Amino acid sequence: MGATAIATALSALVFGQEPAIAHVAMPEAELAAAVRSYEIPAGSVAAALNRLADATGAQLVYKSRLTRDLTTHGLSGAFTLEDALDRLLAGTGIGYRLTRDGRSVAIVLAQNETMRNDAGAVALPPIDVAGERERALRAAARHADGPFTPIGATDISGAALDAQRPNASDTAQLLYAAPGVDLYEAGGVSRLPALRGLADDRIKILLGGAEITSACANHMNPPLSYIDPNNVGKIEVLSGVTPVSKGGDSIAGTISVTPKPPIFANPRVASAPGLVPSVAPGVIASGSISGFFRSSNSGFGVSGTANVATEHFSLLYNGGYTRGSDYHAGDNGPKVLSTGFISENHSATLAYQNDGHLFTLRGGYQNIPYQGFVNQRMDMTYNRGYSVDAGYEGAFEWGKLEARAFWHHTAHKMGFLYDKQPANMPMNAAGTDYGYVVKAAIPLDSSNLLRIGNEFHGYHLNDWWPPIVGSMMMGPGTFWNINGGQRDHIGTFAEWEAKWSPQWTTSLGVRNDIVWMSTGDASAYDPRNPIPMGMMGMANPDATAARFFNARSHARTDVNFDMTALVRYQADETSTYELGYSRKTRSPNLYERYAFGVGGMASSMIGWFGDANGYVGNLDLKPEVAHTVSFTAAWRDPVSHDWEVKATPYFSYVENFIDADRIGGFTDKNGSWFPILQFRNHKAELYGFDLSGRGKLYEAPDVGSFTLSGVIGYVYGENLDRGDGLYHIMPLNARFALEHKLGGWSSAVELQLVDSKTHVSTARNELKTPSYGLVNLRTAYEWDAFRIDLGITNVADVRYYSPLGGFDYTNYKKTSVFGAVPGQGRSYYAGLTVKF
Repeated sequence: MGATAIATALSALVFGQEPAIAHVAMPEAELAAAVRSYEIPAGSVAAALNRLADATGAQLVYKSRLTRDLTTHGLSGAFTLEDALDRLLAGTGIGYRLTRDGRSVAIVLAQNETMRNDAGAVALPPIDVAGERERALRAAARHADGPFTPIGATDISGAALDAQRPNASDTAQLLYAAPGVDLYEAGGVSRLPALRGLADDRIKILLGGAEITSACANHMNPPLSYIDPNNVGKIEVLSGVTPVSKGGDSIAGTISVTPKPPIFANPRVASAPGLVPSVAPGVIASGSISGFFRSSNSGFGVSGTANVATEHFSLLYNGGYTRGSDYHAGDNGPKVLSTGFISENHSATLAYQNDGHLFTLRGGYQNIPYQGFVNQRMDMTYNRGYSVDAGYEGAFEWGKLEARAFWHHTAHKMGFLYDKQPANMPMNAAGTDYGYVVKAAIPLDSSNLLRIGNEFHGYHLNDWWPPIVGSMMMGPGTFWNINGGQRDHIGTFAEWEAKWSPQWTTSLGVRNDIVWMSTGDASAYDPRNPIPMGMMGMANPDATAARFFNARSHARTDVNFDMTALVRYQADETSTYELGYSRKTRSPNLYERYAFGVGGMASSMIGWFGDANGYVGNLDLKPEVAHTVSFTAAWRDPVSHDWEVKATPYFSYVENFIDADRIGGFTDKNGSWFPILQFRNHKAELYGFDLSGRGKLYEAPDVGSFTLSGVIGYVYGENLDRGDGLYHIMPLNARFALEHKLGGWSSAVELQLVDSKTHVSTARNELKTPSYGLVNLRTAYEWDAFRIDLGITNVADVRYYSPLGGFDYTNYKKTSVFGAVPGQGRSYYAGLTVKF
C-alpha cells in the first residue's frame, strides 16, 4: 500500500471521517531539499494549505473543520516546506507532522497543544523524512537567510503589504510601519528612507539583490523609485547593527526589497479546484489586476501581474502605472505646487527550477515623464531606467549557494515644470550600475554555520548641463559637473554563527571593502573669470574652481574594514535578548567628493536635502566610520502568538561623519540669502530607541478579533564638533493601529503622533515644525478572487508640516515667503484587485 493510501486510511481512523484534501505525494528527498518560491495571499487557512500542497506535491491529511473560520497572513518568498508551514500556521493553533512511508510524504495536521484529535487519539508520531544528505540541504536552506537575522529586524509581506498598497504610489511608503524608519519627503515616487536618523546613501538598498545608485545631483531617482509597490513581494529592514553578510559600504543598515517571485506548475496535479488554473496539461496561468483612486491629488493607477508556468519554467510579468496632480494641504488649504508626477514600471522574469536549483533572468523598464519636487529648485523632466539581472540559488551537500549579476542604466534630465517657470536650465545625467554577488552558506556541523561571500559594484556617471543659446551665465560651453565619474567597490566577508546551547547563540562577522573613485576634468560654462561684459566683467568663480579642481589628482582609494558581533540569549519561549556591536564604514558618493562648483547657481543645483542651499564637494573627504551598540529585548506569546513586544535602545558614534560647513552664501532672485556649504568630516553621535508591539484584545467567532499594534521611535543626533543638530532628524513620534478582522473583512483605525521639531541644524537653516496628530481609517473585504479597499487619510483634515518635509521652495519662489512643506490634507481612496 502506498503512502497516499496509508495516510488516507489513518486519517479516516484517527479523525473519524475522510480527510479534507488529498494531493499526490512527492518523493521525500525532493520535499526535504527544495527551496520553493511561494506567493500565497492572505485569507482562509484551508485555501492557503491547498495552494501550498499544490506547489509541493505533498499530501494533506486533516479534519475539515479543523481549519474552519481560520485565516492566515499568507506567504511570499522562497522557503523550505517546514518554513512555509511554520509561517502559514502561525497563530492558528494548528500543528503539523511530516510522515513518511517508502518514498512519499504527507502533511498531517492537528491541534497544536497536544497533537490529539477530538476522540483523544494520538496523532502520528514524527518520522524522519530525510537522510544525511537531505538533512544537510535543509539545514543550509533554513540558515542561509538566518536564523540569526537580528531580532530587531522587520519583515513586511503578505497582509501588511496588501493593506498599504492602495494608498502608496511610492514603494518607500510601504516602510512606514517599520520601527526606526522615517522618510525624507521628495517627489511623489522618490521619497528617501532614513534608518534611525541616517538616510539615503548611508543605507544599503537592494532591489532583488541588485544595487542602483541615484543618477542625479538631487537624488530624484533613488533605488526604491524603480519598483512599483504592487510588484513588491517582501521587504526586509535591518537598522543599526547589521550582519556583514547583509551589506557593506553603509553605516545605517539595509533595506532589501524582493519582487514578487515566479510561480511554478506541479504536473502531479493537473488541475485542482480553487487553485491556479490549468491552461494545458502541465501548464498553469495566473495573475491579478489592481486599480486605485485617491481624491487629494486626483491620483489613480493600475497594475497587473501575469504568470505562465510549467513544472520547470515560469514566465512572470509585472507592470504598474500611476499618476497624481498637485495635492491639497490640510484645513481646506491650497494646492501644494510641484507635487504632481507620472510613473510607470514594467518587468519580466524568466525562471527555471529543478531539483532544488533556481535560475532567474529579469529585465526591467521605467519611464517617468515628469515629477515635481516642491522642496528642490529643480524638477524631474525625464527619467528612463533599463535593467537586467540574472540570479541563481542552489542547495548542495555542502550547503547553499547564491549568485547574482546585474546591470542598470539611467538616463535622467532635470528642468523646471510649470510651477517654477519662467526659467530654463537643462541638466542631464547618465548613470550605469553593474556588478555581481556570490554568497555561500556552509553548515560546519549541527551547531555552526559559516557564511562567506564576495561582491562587486561598479558605477559610472556623467553629469552635464548643456549651454543655453544667448545666455551670458549658462554658456557658451557645457558645464561638466561630473565628467566620467567612476566608483568601483569590491567587498569580501566571512561570518560565523554558532549555537552554543539552546539558549545562547552568537554571530561574528568581518568584512573588507575597497572603494576606488575617480573622475575626469571639470569645466564651467565659460572658462573665463571674470566674463567680459563691455567695460565691466561678471564674476565667474566656477571657472577658477574648475582650474583648481583639475590641477589636483582625482583618484581616491579607500580600504575599509567592518565587523559585527551579536550575542543572543533566549531565556525561555517567552523572552529573548540580544546585544550587538558593529563597526561600519561608508565611502563618499561621487557628488560629495567631486561636485566642484562654488558659485551660487552651480552649488544650489547640488543637494538631496530639500533645503534650497548650495553644496560643494570635497576631494579630501574620508570615509565615515560608525560604531554602533544596540540591545534588543523581545517578549512574545509562544503558544497562540497573541502578543509580542520589542524594545531596542541604541547608540552610534560616527568618525568622519560627512556633514556640511558654511563657506559662503548667495542671494537669489527673490532677494533672500542662502548659505553655500561644503561637505566636510566631523565627529557625530546618534542615540535613541525603537519600541514596537502587538496584542490581541478580544476574539469571538461572531464578532471577529481586535488587535492593537504600535510603534514608537525617538532619535537624537548631534555634530560634536559644532554642537549643532544633525540635519533631518525625526523627533519623538508614534503610530498606533486598532485592527478588526472578521471573515473576509479587515479594518483599522490608525493614529499618528509627531512631536514638535526644535533641535535643528542651524548651519543649514533647517526649519522648526510644530507637533501634530493624524487619524486614518481603512477597511478591506476579500472574497474569492476579489479584494476591495476603502480608506480616508488625515480624517480631520489637519494642516501639518512633516519634520522631514523640507523647505517649500515652490511657494517661496512665487511669494518670497519662507515656510515648511505642508502635508497632504484629507484624502479618500479606493482600490480594487481581481485575481485570476
